[in-house]
Amino acid sequence: QVQLVESGGGLVQAGGFLSLSCAASNRITSSSTMGWYRQAPGKQRELVATITTTGISNYADSVKGRFTISRDNAKNSVYLQMNNLKPEDTAVYYCNAHWTLYSDPPTPYDYWGQGTQVTVSA
Repeated sequence: QVQLVESGGGLVQAGGFLSLSCAASNRITSSSTMGWYRQAPGKQRELVATITTTGISNYADSVKGRFTISRDNAKNSVYLQMNNLKPEDTAVYYCNAHWTLYSDPPTPYDYWGQGTQVTVSA
């Protein structure tokens, strides 16, 4: 079983920045697409950013130019640098590892962290 532990959330004023970290319990994440998702009260969980094993990143339109995802496979970790934060970024942020077992047919597995709260005040 893979455990993901997020850290770095907190309270910040609008325009400020935060850095989130996610550490995995084993090296399966080095062969996984890693991502950050968020869920605001009363809303569905949504994708924030993902990064493939080869470092290709993808961002939600709402965070492009403000957030940067990165990974360090040697540390089994993924990071999210969040700049110019806005009140609408307030949510619980979840780390995700998406791994595929290349069986026939391929079998996807998703692992989630417990979440970390990010609150941006106006």
